[in-house]
Amino acid sequence: MAAAVTAAVVNPGTAAAIDQVPCNNNEFVRIEIHHSLWPPRETYWCFANGGEVTWSSSQWWVTQIWTGNNRVQWFGDGRWQPAQPINKWTTMRWPNHPGGVRINGIRIV
Repeated sequence: MAAAVTAAVVNPGTAAAIDQVPCNNNEFVRIEIHHSLWPPRETYWCFANGGEVTWSSSQWWVTQIWTGNNRVQWFGDGRWQPAQPINKWTTMRWPNHPGGVRINGIRIV
C-alpha cells in the first residue's frame, strides 16, 4: 500500500514542477502526515520547487508542516489553506488524532 500512496503523491496537480524529494535538506517543505488505515505512526514527505501536488484519498491528516525556504499552503476541506501562505522558515503543528487537520495536497508558492 505504501508504494501506491507514494505513487499518488508524486503525480503533480495542474501547476506542475513540484517534486517529491528525500527529506535530507532543511530548505525543503516537510510534512508529517498520518493515514487512518495505517498503524499509528508518522510519515514524512518532502517537496521542492514551486507548484502543487494533490492526492485523492481523504484518509490523510497532517500534524506538522515545515516550510523551509518556501511559502506553503495545504489543501484540505475543499480549499487551499491558509488564505495567505505560511511564511518561510516556519513550523505549523497540530495535535495528532485521526481525522484531525485533513490534507489532500501541498502547494509551494
